[in-house]
Amino acid sequence: MIRRKLTRETVIRTIVDFTKQLEYVHALYEGGAKAFNRIDEWSDIDLYIVVDDEKVNETFDAVEIALKSLAPIKHKYSVLKLPWPSVSQAFYRLEQTSEYLLIDLAVIKISSPEKFLEPHIHGKVVFYINKSDEIKVPIINEEELAENLKQELARLRDRFAVFNINVQKEINRGNYLEALILYNSITLGSVVDALRIKYNPFHHDFKTRYARYELPERITRELQRLYFVKDITDLMKKYQEGTRWFYEIVKKPF
Repeated sequence: MIRRKLTRETVIRTIVDFTKQLEYVHALYEGGAKAFNRIDEWSDIDLYIVVDDEKVNETFDAVEIALKSLAPIKHKYSVLKLPWPSVSQAFYRLEQTSEYLLIDLAVIKISSPEKFLEPHIHGKVVFYINKSDEIKVPIINEEELAENLKQELARLRDRFAVFNINVQKEINRGNYLEALILYNSITLGSVVDALRIKYNPFHHDFKTRYARYELPERITRELQRLYFVKDITDLMKKYQEGTRWFYEIVKKPF
């Protein structure tokens, strides 16, 4: 007997139905591709559950019971440390689902100041549970953001001036692997950061994530060309091109 693969809708509905009866659950919403209206056959499921501070572990246990009611959990990966101390995260892959249908679950303490709801940053999340509308979508302070980005751009210029030469240094030494890694992280990493500040200030720290959707097409084509290095000669040439491009981007105020 061939079992039909579980759909994302079935997985989400099962988690929602199981958790909405739990008193300590305040809200459950989906972000990621759903929030940006970009769902396709390769999309995972990005879920956020806001709970009483002392109920984080119980929430993971409850979700796992819900998932196991559908199919065995094939893989689980718990993130040990996140930048947000009041947020815990685990990833699940079930049997009987597409290998791409990863469940990315963040459990957030109700006291957490960060709930990943700012629409300019996280898109328009879809609420499945929001008891008494306790969880509100915040408003971004755009003046504060502009000042922070001004400081970030200054830091980016200083970082590039100090460390970008290390690519050439390792090329000179014949340490080509180190040079390639530095080219990607320092040269092109700085180019991408500057471009995101210029074109997508709300996603200034997203690196290459969503770049194809959010940067001009000519920019993404040029980034792809520079990222795909075929040999040492090509690396040396593109390192010079990437260096010039960075200074072109930042020479004028945004």
